[in-house]
Amino acid sequence: MSRSSRRSRRPSSTPPTTRPASGAGTTDAAGTTPDAAGTSPGAAGTTDTSGMTGGAGTTGAAGTTAGATGATGLTGTTPGAAGTTGAAGSTPGATGSTPGATGSTPGATGSTPRSPSASARAGRRERQRAVERPTFMARHRTIIVVIAAFAGVALLSAFVFLSASSASYACSTEWTPAPTSAPAAGATPALGYVQPNMGADHKAIGEKVTYTYCAPATGNHFNKPGVAGPITPRVYGPGDAVLPQGWLHNLEHGGLVVLYTGSSAGATPDGQAQLRAFYDTFPVGPVCGTTKGINGPVIARFDQMTSPFQAIVWGRVLFLDTFDQAKILAFWDQWGERTNPEQQCPVPSAQPSATPAAPSPS
Repeated sequence: MSRSSRRSRRPSSTPPTTRPASGAGTTDAAGTTPDAAGTSPGAAGTTDTSGMTGGAGTTGAAGTTAGATGATGLTGTTPGAAGTTGAAGSTPGATGSTPGATGSTPGATGSTPRSPSASARAGRRERQRAVERPTFMARHRTIIVVIAAFAGVALLSAFVFLSASSASYACSTEWTPAPTSAPAAGATPALGYVQPNMGADHKAIGEKVTYTYCAPATGNHFNKPGVAGPITPRVYGPGDAVLPQGWLHNLEHGGLVVLYTGSSAGATPDGQAQLRAFYDTFPVGPVCGTTKGINGPVIARFDQMTSPFQAIVWGRVLFLDTFDQAKILAFWDQWGERTNPEQQCPVPSAQPSATPAAPSPS
C-alpha cells in the first residue's frame, strides 16, 4: 500500500462537525446561548437525576446560578449532548431554565423569584390604631350649647330693648321739679307735680321723638291702638321693650302709667309679683268708671328718670322712692280721667293748674 493510501486511511485528528439537535443550545466562548430570546425554558432545558441540565439553559459569563443539587465548577462543563458552559458559567440544576434578555443570566436576576415566605408575612406588624380621646368641647357639647343659647337670648333681649328705646326716642333732661311751698293748714295736698306741656302730636311709627323732660307726662306719640299706641294695659317685665311713644297715648285717653327703673325693686321677682297684684286689684276710673285693661294701668320699666318709681297721669307726675300702693291709688283718685285732653266720657275733667300744686310729704 502506498504512503498516500495509508495517509488517507489514517483517522483524522479533526473532530467531526455535528449540528445540534432541535431545541438544544451550544455556548460560545463567553458561555452564552445564541438563541433568539436568550432563554432555555421548559422543554429546551431538562433536569437529569443529578440536578444538572443537558442541552440548553446556560448562564452568562458573569452570572452564576446555584442548582438544587449540582452546579458546574470552574470549568463549567455540563454532561449532555450539546450543551456546554463557558469558563465562568454554571448551569442551574432544579429549575432547568435560565431566563435572560440577551442569552446570559445575571446573578441577581438569574434565579426564579421566591414568593413571600410565611415568616415574612408573620413578621409584619400591624399598625396600632391610636385611640382618640374626645376633646373638651366634644365631652361637654350639650352643656356648652345650652349655656350659649341662654346667653344669646339674654344678649338679644338686652340689645332689642336698648336699641329700640335709644333709637326711637331721646331725653334732654331727667326731670326734677322745683320744690313747692307746703299746703295751707287743713288743705288737701295735691299729689304729684305738674310737668310743662310738650305737645300731643301723632308721629309715624318708628320716628324718633326727643322729649325735653323724662319721664314724659306729655309729648308726641304713636297712633296705632293695641300695637304702638295706645298699648295694651298690663305689667311689662324688665326685658320688654316699651316706648314712651306708646304709653303716652294711654295717658292721653285718661289712663294711669306706673314706671320703675331697672335697678329698683320693681325689676326683681318679688317686685314684679307686687306689681301684678296691684294691677289685678286696680279700681275703675274715678270719673268715667273705665275698667282696668282699657286705658290702664300700664306698668313698665323706664330708666331715664330721677326716682326709682313714678306714677303718671297726663301732665302730672308722682315721684316715689318705693312702690307705695296706697299713695298711687290716692293719686289716681285725685287726678285720674281729669287731666287728659281726649276725654272718654261727657263729664268734664279738671285741667292741671298753671302753677304746680304743693305735693304731699313723701
